[in-house]
Amino acid sequence: MQQQALSAIVAWVRLERATETFHADLKKRFGITGLQLAVLRICAERPQLPLAALRKALVMHPATLGQSIDELRRMDLVTVKTDPRDRRARLVGLTEAGTALLAKAPLAGPTRLREIDHEVARLDRLKLALEDAVELFGLGEWAPGRKDGA
Repeated sequence: MQQQALSAIVAWVRLERATETFHADLKKRFGITGLQLAVLRICAERPQLPLAALRKALVMHPATLGQSIDELRRMDLVTVKTDPRDRRARLVGLTEAGTALLAKAPLAGPTRLREIDHEVARLDRLKLALEDAVELFGLGEWAPGRKDGA
């Protein structure tokens, strides 16, 4: 069992390091974070996306997502407009500059799963493995959407 545990730890660390290196490369080459790239990719799917739908898709705290979107807006990669049907709601849209950046940015990370067709059984296995990781690592208490409502 110890060898399997060590192998699992090595695989996890490899994933963490690859993600960290990818995010550092994004920041260096494009001036954006991994979260901001995910926002751009999701915004590319619809012309105007409600901010609430984006928050739900990314499972993000409103303030964290808001800061990322504000920075993307300042960089002229997205627009943020008031929804004419609900003045309280905001719509986020991709600009031409955002579309151009997406064409150059590597397609990597979790949002890749939305862009590339994968074998359904493989995606099911990945989902179960990631859910297992949360439980086996003892992180369930801090996981978004946990059963006690926090």
